[in-house]
Amino acid sequence: MKALFVSALAASAIYLSGCASGPGEGARSPAVVPGADLENKSEYALMGPRVQRSIDISNTQKRFLADGRLELITNIRNRENRRIEVQVSCVFKDERNFATGDETPWQTLILTENAQEAVNFTSMNDRAKNFTIRVRESH
Repeated sequence: MKALFVSALAASAIYLSGCASGPGEGARSPAVVPGADLENKSEYALMGPRVQRSIDISNTQKRFLADGRLELITNIRNRENRRIEVQVSCVFKDERNFATGDETPWQTLILTENAQEAVNFTSMNDRAKNFTIRVRESH
């Protein structure tokens, strides 16, 4: 009987120690990774080190159409001395930089050596006031 009591006491101690929280345990604030929130702060997101090295985005023209939709035309330039293939997309955002749910599908863009090409994006509704143009490696 005494052995059963000691076993129950030991099992209880092990169970309860697993539930205890010491200092610094429990709920934690989200990890902050430098550069991970780029799409929240910039109009352009070059996604990945190879894209960052190879692509420039410049001279974006932003205008509102008669029906209130946002139209963008931007130049994407290949900085490399070789042909590259990337994908581009645009996320349209409201005046507070929150996504409106209007996002263009990824489109493939093939750029020859040191070439520059204009890409056009148009929002689907009139809630778009801001944007983030994203460029990633083609898969």
